[in-house]
Amino acid sequence: MNTETEPVQVVVPRKLNNILNDLSAKDWIKETVSVFVQKGLGANHKEAQIEKQHPAPYSFQDVARLINFFTKQGALVLDPFVGVGSTLKACAVTSRKGIGIELNERFVELCKRRLDEEIQGNLMYELDQQIIPGDALEILKSFPDEKFDFVVTSPPYWNILKKIDHKATQERLEKNLATDYGNDGRDPSSAESYEGFLKSLCSIFCEAARTLKRNKYMCVVVSDFRHKNDYFMFHADLATRLTAYDLKLKGITILYQRHKRIFPYGYPYSYVPNIHHQYILILQKVTPQIIL
Repeated sequence: MNTETEPVQVVVPRKLNNILNDLSAKDWIKETVSVFVQKGLGANHKEAQIEKQHPAPYSFQDVARLINFFTKQGALVLDPFVGVGSTLKACAVTSRKGIGIELNERFVELCKRRLDEEIQGNLMYELDQQIIPGDALEILKSFPDEKFDFVVTSPPYWNILKKIDHKATQERLEKNLATDYGNDGRDPSSAESYEGFLKSLCSIFCEAARTLKRNKYMCVVVSDFRHKNDYFMFHADLATRLTAYDLKLKGITILYQRHKRIFPYGYPYSYVPNIHHQYILILQKVTPQIIL
């Protein structure tokens, strides 16, 4: 009879190295649910007054959520259509460095005001936010390959913002707020055709993808829209085209805009939807396949 005691093997759990972000496993799981509810400070909040002057407001809280998931602290973030600076504000409050590009001079000035007025002076990355005025396509060409850790943006829509409807009248014109992006012909939204709009937009995203580091992510927040009697699946059309630039579509998150007002579109003749959601296209830059 063998009376010797065999050694007991102690299995030490392997500590997983989170290479993507600074979140715990519990917080990580919550961020993978495919529907987000849009956050906001409320229309009357003092820090919402500059944000709402843009015709397509983009909540810094929503973009901060994306930045927190797809980067670590200290990362460098790009927004090629930064508007009034929601991405730069989000970078400051999440301890990231941001670079934003904006064509519209009015929005550039509003962005500068916003960073000055809404970011508390004790934030570590307060001064690491940069807005570059001008044409995103030309400015991006001056950046080196694989400079950025993350690209996040909400690009301009086509010229649908120039139409005057219930929303434009009640929510924008009566309050002397901008209803479009301006009249600069370099803006993709000024294209005559939808196809021309997509082509112009994708030329900018091509450069943005080049400046994104390999295996890093790009998030694009868009909405489908109506133009005359046609419904455009903008999110699907854009996602299909972006995969031509070493970008692989990894998923789509629905951003539910719970607080938007409802208007009587189509009543009482035909169905016209109140579009109360956006799509967050989540893409990853991958190594291109080599076909032998």
